[in-house]
Amino acid sequence: MPGTWPAAQGVVAMLPEIGQVALLLALVAALVQVIMPLAGAHRGNEAWMALARPASWLQLGMVAIAYAILTWAFIQSDFSVRYVAENSNTLLPAIYRITAVWGGHEGSLLLWMLIIAVWNSAVAHWSRSLPPRVTARVLGVMGAVSLGFLAFMIFTSNPFDRLLPAPLEGRDLNPLLQDPGMIVHPPLLYVGYAGFVVPFAFAIAALLDGKVDARWLRWTRPWTNVAWAFLTMGIMLGSWWAYSELGWGGWWFWDPVENASFMPWLAGAALIHSQAVTEKRGSFHGWTLLLAIATFSLSLLGAFLVRSGVLTSVHTFAADPSRGLFILLFLGIVVGASLLLYALRAPDNESGRPFAGASRETLLLVNNLLLVAATAMVLLGTLYPLLADALGMGKISVGPPYFGLLFIILMTPLVILVPFGPLTRWQREEPSRPLRMLAPWAVLALVVGAVAFFRAPHSQLKVAAAVAAGVWVGFGTLRFAWSRLRSASGRMSPEMWGMVLGHLGIAVFVVGALVVGALDTEREVALAPGQTLEVGRHQFRFEGVERVQGPNYLADRGNVMYLRDGREVRMLHPEKRHFASGGQVMTKASIHPSPFVDVYAALGEPLGGGTWAVRAHIKPFVRWVWAGAILMAIGAILVAFDRRFRRQPRQRERQEAPAT
Repeated sequence: MPGTWPAAQGVVAMLPEIGQVALLLALVAALVQVIMPLAGAHRGNEAWMALARPASWLQLGMVAIAYAILTWAFIQSDFSVRYVAENSNTLLPAIYRITAVWGGHEGSLLLWMLIIAVWNSAVAHWSRSLPPRVTARVLGVMGAVSLGFLAFMIFTSNPFDRLLPAPLEGRDLNPLLQDPGMIVHPPLLYVGYAGFVVPFAFAIAALLDGKVDARWLRWTRPWTNVAWAFLTMGIMLGSWWAYSELGWGGWWFWDPVENASFMPWLAGAALIHSQAVTEKRGSFHGWTLLLAIATFSLSLLGAFLVRSGVLTSVHTFAADPSRGLFILLFLGIVVGASLLLYALRAPDNESGRPFAGASRETLLLVNNLLLVAATAMVLLGTLYPLLADALGMGKISVGPPYFGLLFIILMTPLVILVPFGPLTRWQREEPSRPLRMLAPWAVLALVVGAVAFFRAPHSQLKVAAAVAAGVWVGFGTLRFAWSRLRSASGRMSPEMWGMVLGHLGIAVFVVGALVVGALDTEREVALAPGQTLEVGRHQFRFEGVERVQGPNYLADRGNVMYLRDGREVRMLHPEKRHFASGGQVMTKASIHPSPFVDVYAALGEPLGGGTWAVRAHIKPFVRWVWAGAILMAIGAILVAFDRRFRRQPRQRERQEAPAT
């Protein structure tokens, strides 16, 4: 038909408006998800409660449509959409056009909303074994969170705003974000952030309902583990990205926005352990509810810090005070209402099984206190400069010396206690029993630490502490697995294996973090072609710079031959990239990786006559940092897949579950 093609063109041209309508329909669905299920749970109306699931699915469908339309606008380079024009251009490679969807404030918020909607629908799908009243309240609370984010996006951060007349070319994506890390780091981080809405919703539902039982807690534990695992992987990939991309050679900088992701990670780790005690022993239920509220509140705080403009960081998205005020109000409402409800409805007594001072419960309580203290320390160091500036007390900088020292002080007793936890019995334990079991490994840790002290070229004490701590935690954890496999049952559950992997991850991480911090070597010198830089047994022969053309940049690519003990190993190619759009310059490091040492080269500035500033790093055990994080994440996922969490609790468990 003659009019078919023009009609199709008209629909395509109207896609951004369709995306706006989809977001408005998602807002309506979220409103229904809040009002009807919560009212139905209060009045006992099952028909109203039943609306929670279809409302959550409708919300997901509408947000997915909006996200797909925005992605299409980037692929087609539709610069009539303001957000596309500000974050893309025609020279941008196709893969980065897709990742540019979440490269700015509006699109990253839409991705966050999409992930919340996925969590919403997942809970709706897998909560059929729970009582309808519980499901209605949980989904109602999750709908309230979705409502807040959708309102924030629609009224202050609409990704479909038009720019008319449309420019012929866009500004380009920030060169820092044109990296493979951009493909996976933000989505994984957001899955972790948003995932903590599930234990938060269950905590609020428990407070509204007035009781916490084993079935609820058993059901919610896997969700918490999965969210924490994704947050772990997101933080790990962000660390690797900064290390490989920025040319600084560091893997953690205590940047305020890095801290914003680290705080819910610490609180989430405490929550995982507290949930285990509450589900298994009926203790700490009030504390568990509070931790669930705190963990999600810290996730929202991270959103405020990133999007308010109060921080100067490579991670920040927006500097619009109106957006910051909206998030601050939303944060205040969520945190204030949650804490008020907790104050009114929290359990005033613990009805779980009693436990002695020497017991696994006590060790897990100490674990929680140390993790919460570390969270508070990071929170204070991150927010105090902001508060001081706002109150006219002057500019105050809180940096690595504060964070590094206090974190080591707080984490040292935690590392010492880690092997004791699995080997200590619930309720009551003879302290001599786990001490006898771990004594040989304590001796081994001290011996290996002493050897490391005398073998280290410098920073001997730090290296010795790192090696001793790794051996202590690693072999102490394996001691538990060995004793469990030799027991009468001769088996370990996925939950136990997950715990073992998580604790081994701590051992590997501690070795990597402390050793690279102690033995990291950096040299920056001016080199002319043919000259060599020596760093111990490592040599770097500079062989000049050549011009290479990239897809949307022109690069000065260095040729640096890496030699070990005088033998050529490989050619390194660090780059200085000059982007065609905007004229920005980016440093791209070149790395020769290995399990025990990374060799790292980056170009500085040209000094004339073919001479360049060349920076070389020797990074021992740096990959153990990320390997440890991967082990912790796998451990958390493994716990989540334990079939025990999918079984209904026995009648005795229901009767013994504490009521609030």
